[in-house]
Amino acid sequence: MRTNYKALLFDLGGVLIDINYHATEVAFEKLGVTDFKERYTQFAQNELFDRLECGQISAQHFINLLLPYTAPGTTPNEVVAAWNAMIGAFSVEKIALLNRLSQTLPLFMLSNTNELHWTPVQKAWNRSSKQEMEVYFQTIFLSHQIGKRKPTPETFSWVCEQIGFEPKDVLFIDDSPQHINGAKAAGLQTFFYEDAASFYALFS
Repeated sequence: MRTNYKALLFDLGGVLIDINYHATEVAFEKLGVTDFKERYTQFAQNELFDRLECGQISAQHFINLLLPYTAPGTTPNEVVAAWNAMIGAFSVEKIALLNRLSQTLPLFMLSNTNELHWTPVQKAWNRSSKQEMEVYFQTIFLSHQIGKRKPTPETFSWVCEQIGFEPKDVLFIDDSPQHINGAKAAGLQTFFYEDAASFYALFS
């Protein structure tokens, strides 16, 4: 169903690529972090992940902060592998949809991510697509590269300025309610991703 939008702005994790947070929890438990959920919450409250996603701390610094909570002898590579365990796959159906949509609309991506996750994300993409991601997306905005994160309305306003579209002409698709609310506050049209069926129906 087509409405009056002129450009599409996609979230990445949970919308285009599968994310499994439990896999990372299990992986860290195997490294001796039995209270990863609590640690994750604590670090989130301390803005550690925000700083990582905004590129304000390096991946190495992030790893060094996590290592003390793991079992003796745990290596940095094992911490990275556990952190990246949440990264899933891109479905070929979604990539086919992006291919179709890109024929008639400009597509953009805005993701809260980090340098550690971006490498396995690219590998996952290449396993499902013969085309580079940039073939479908005119611009890919990654939080750790642009120094801005969802859900602040200022981030959405800045992105709209960069892509040259009025907020009212952009449809933003995300699976996090707080991100949807931030986009609405900035004047964008929004679609809350709940499941693949309703997502595909949006463009049927």
